Amino acid sequence: MNGDDARGGNGDAGEPPEGDLSARLRRLEAQIERKRPSVAPATSARPRDTDRTPLGQAMTLSTEFVAGVIAGGVLGWIADHLLGTKPWGMIVLLLLGCVAGFYNVMRASGFAGSRPGRRDGADR
Repeated sequence: MNGDDARGGNGDAGEPPEGDLSARLRRLEAQIERKRPSVAPATSARPRDTDRTPLGQAMTLSTEFVAGVIAGGVLGWIADHLLGTKPWGMIVLLLLGCVAGFYNVMRASGFAGSRPGRRDGADR
């Protein structure tokens, strides 16, 4: 009697039955999954404020403001054309675009809005 008979082999030269291999494979996979480190959270492609250069941050802030003003001007021009309120739609929506631009600059720089890592200490 050799060691193959004790494992429940089918009499072949040391080959266990197919079901035994499947069970061992499932146990091995379970052990590997338990020992495998958890996957790190996906990092954002957008860099954080600490990674930005001063020139890059200045470009971001100026773009935020200019985009708000241009969007307000375009929407005002469209409103004037559709509603027939020649200067008033442009004036009102251009001013709202300026306000939105200022708010976007403040939010992007960390002085307003709900961004992580605010500098005013309101997130503590």
